[in-house]
Amino acid sequence: MKFAIVGGGPAGLYLSILLKRQDPAHEIGVYERNPEGSTYGWGVTYWAGLLDKLRDGDPESAAAVAEASVTWTDGVAIVRDERTVHRGDAGFGIGRRRMLALLAERAEQLGVRVRFEHEVTGPDAPELADADLVVAADGVNSVLREAHAGHFGGEVASGRNPYVWLGTTKVFDSFSFAFKETEHGWIWCYAYGFSGERSTCVVECSPETWTGLGLDTLGEADSLRLLEKLFHDLLDGHELIGRGRADEPAQWLTFRTLTNRVWHRGNLVLLGDAAHTTHYSIGAGTTLALEDALALADALRGLGSGDGHRDLDAALTTYGKRRRAELVSAQSAARYSAQWYENLPRYMRLEPAQMFALLGQRHSPLLPHIPPQLYYRIDRAAGQLESLRRLKRWLGPRVARAVHGRR
Repeated sequence: MKFAIVGGGPAGLYLSILLKRQDPAHEIGVYERNPEGSTYGWGVTYWAGLLDKLRDGDPESAAAVAEASVTWTDGVAIVRDERTVHRGDAGFGIGRRRMLALLAERAEQLGVRVRFEHEVTGPDAPELADADLVVAADGVNSVLREAHAGHFGGEVASGRNPYVWLGTTKVFDSFSFAFKETEHGWIWCYAYGFSGERSTCVVECSPETWTGLGLDTLGEADSLRLLEKLFHDLLDGHELIGRGRADEPAQWLTFRTLTNRVWHRGNLVLLGDAAHTTHYSIGAGTTLALEDALALADALRGLGSGDGHRDLDAALTTYGKRRRAELVSAQSAARYSAQWYENLPRYMRLEPAQMFALLGQRHSPLLPHIPPQLYYRIDRAAGQLESLRRLKRWLGPRVARAVHGRR
């Protein structure tokens, strides 16, 4: 078969690897509009379960990603200048640029044609004309999806809080948070290492805090200096690094959650951020995109016998249904996580250790409906009593359904 994969992000590259491993005779081209080595973002996070799946898909690229990753086991939070530690499962970080380079190298080693600075402008592009399958892996602003927007039924919900994606020379050995109260409200930072030289810092605040601090008008250099002062104890004197020029506006965004009703049209199928996005605060975007690639490759396995058109449609339908079902849990967790941060002042009256404990519970559908102090006590008790744990598991989905049913 001939495959045209539009977008050279982790999902598109990994899919090309999986398909070539299934059948070396496949003709596969990956078309990436940006130059080689240029990428948005600093580092990505993932957990051990993803590595196990990657090893099953392609042991060679999984080993390369694992070797290039850094590991942490604890979470650290600075709340009102008080530092608290939460013990947790091991997490991993890797530079996005490094991950893409490893996947591109592996893909080319297997015979995939990876073309950088090659923009596909729409579904009628000549690169796609004779492809048996066209994969739209071209991100949340996918031109291929938007050309048939009515068919895919995409919906976008914009978050409330501004955020900015930064790097720093401070190397964090744990997933770290800092919450700072200013005269204009709270501002906070998530930080994690992704190499021996750099870490990612994501800064977020309410719209009122953003404008009150002047971050809506400051250039990038002045924004970075202000944020360095606010988070001086987290950064230990290290600098923050932006993506733009010093005299340009800082690149603040609001997160857009994308969903699509269906994921394919004819021989065009959506993958990764072109199909769905989940709020960055659960750290699952790259993991979910790679899991899309695994599911799509699995659905396409052995394709070609019988009626090719019917086989392809059935495979793509199976893929879309499977992934939409598997994403329900992650999308729910992301929605509640984003809402937790949007309602941060509700939790900041707690003692720092209690607040940090509820930070770990932010995915719960119960938490928004129970006073934080009471929820904390119930959660502590549930750690000792199985009956309370069962009650929490039973109540959560029912509260969520009741709330959404009223909307």
